[in-house]
Amino acid sequence: MLVGFGCDPNASALKTVLMQYAVELGHEVRDYGSEDPLYPRTAVNVAEGVAGGEVDRGVVMCGTGIGVSISANKVKGAYCALLTDAYQAVRAQLSNNANMIALGAQITGPESAKRLLHDYLENTYQPSERSTPKLDELQRIENRAY
Repeated sequence: MLVGFGCDPNASALKTVLMQYAVELGHEVRDYGSEDPLYPRTAVNVAEGVAGGEVDRGVVMCGTGIGVSISANKVKGAYCALLTDAYQAVRAQLSNNANMIALGAQITGPESAKRLLHDYLENTYQPSERSTPKLDELQRIENRAY
């Protein structure tokens, strides 16, 4: 799987750790940068890469993860989940078909972030009676809004 990574300068060290870890897990990575202090630009670049099919999934980071998750979700076709625990990492895929995740470098340590990345990448969306109607409604709303 090709995974795109991007962050603001606050999260550049964590991005480096996670990109290396993704490679260790057998994935390819694309670096969307970490120099721009205006995180919306980097988050949107990654989100456009995901929504446009340049990369399979995306990982964005800032201090808390909140700003980049909001930014990424402005792009039609990008579905970014802010993760803080392992259960969310699994459910981001299994229940929500999230094609991106956001992490906060100032609240999630490297080892925890590696676990979240692992659990997220190891899972693939499985349509179910519970999730499918919810995601269909989300798609309907997105199509109406754009």
